[in-house]
Amino acid sequence: MEGIAFSPSNNFHCYPQIHPIKTLTPIPFRFCNYKTNNPNQSLLSFSINSSKTSQTPITQPPPLVVVGSANADIYVEIDRLPTEGETISAKNGQTLAGGKGANQATCGAKLSYPTYFVGQVGDDAHGKLITQALGNGGVRLEYLKSLGGGVPTGHAVVMLQSNGQNSIIIVGGANMSSWPDKLSDQDLDVVKNAGIVLLQREIPDSVNIQVAKAAKGAGVTVIMDAGGMDAPMPQELLKFVDIFSPNESELGRLTGMPTDNFEQISQAAAKCHKMGVKQVLVKLGAKGSALFIEGEEPITQPIIPAAQVVDTTGAGDTFTASFTVALVEGKSKRESLNFAAAAASLCVQVKGAIPSMPDRKSVLNLLRSV
Repeated sequence: MEGIAFSPSNNFHCYPQIHPIKTLTPIPFRFCNYKTNNPNQSLLSFSINSSKTSQTPITQPPPLVVVGSANADIYVEIDRLPTEGETISAKNGQTLAGGKGANQATCGAKLSYPTYFVGQVGDDAHGKLITQALGNGGVRLEYLKSLGGGVPTGHAVVMLQSNGQNSIIIVGGANMSSWPDKLSDQDLDVVKNAGIVLLQREIPDSVNIQVAKAAKGAGVTVIMDAGGMDAPMPQELLKFVDIFSPNESELGRLTGMPTDNFEQISQAAAKCHKMGVKQVLVKLGAKGSALFIEGEEPITQPIIPAAQVVDTTGAGDTFTASFTVALVEGKSKRESLNFAAAAASLCVQVKGAIPSMPDRKSVLNLLRSV
């Protein structure tokens, strides 16, 4: 079953003061010349007490920057979905950190790649839960903001069935509220110095447009995960996207075309090419994935079967983020798809999106065994 997501962003209209979360002590740094695909990009070279000539700078690769949502996922474990008007009992329930942006950022960090997260949470217990989970996962949090004024952290009700499939209802909260009309230079600077920028649709399109435009202007690759709000994709956003990544149903909604078989999916991807997106990475669930590059033959990737399927909630986010990490590290697109398939296979074997994110060693071990 496909996840069903509703984002009632109109419920929140307060404009509180924004307070940055202070989680890391700034480290003195200086710039170095590091070869990247972005000719306008200077990468940071960090060194403690850099004024001392005896210190050797530590070069860092261009980071993955994820701009997006952070949710508290309220899990309820059920045997089946209720019918209309029916009340059923859940076998278990718990609250875990999640949200597409937070999931993808954690995945990047757990794969040992330097990853920043740009997003918003409320000044509440759920916000603290998410901040702690991201920090524990190794995500850099200098650009995560905590909103005052009673704006709640975004949350989602995840109805997890015994077969591992799920249905999801999202409440936007801080993800959809109180973003500035114009993002700060500080937020856009980290975007411009990224190796790749990864976006989703659980934050306002206006924010994604600003980020994608800034990244594109700096020569940074933009990957757009189509998951999130069920609304038409603005053409102004698509024109800044290098790789667009929907699942089958999202691809069908965007193009207005059927996506029941591979031929139909290919035709829908071709329509995306005409809309300005030259690369379309389609997540096909149990059928794997396919990357459609304009003017080239599709690259297909079957799934790597999981030993058991416990929870599919974070599988799509794991796939997209791990593909992005492999790509920014210089792997070919075919290698990146294979790496992503392995990561997704490991993800579905653990309950909860962020807790299920695999580390690099586990992914490489799985690839060696298949």
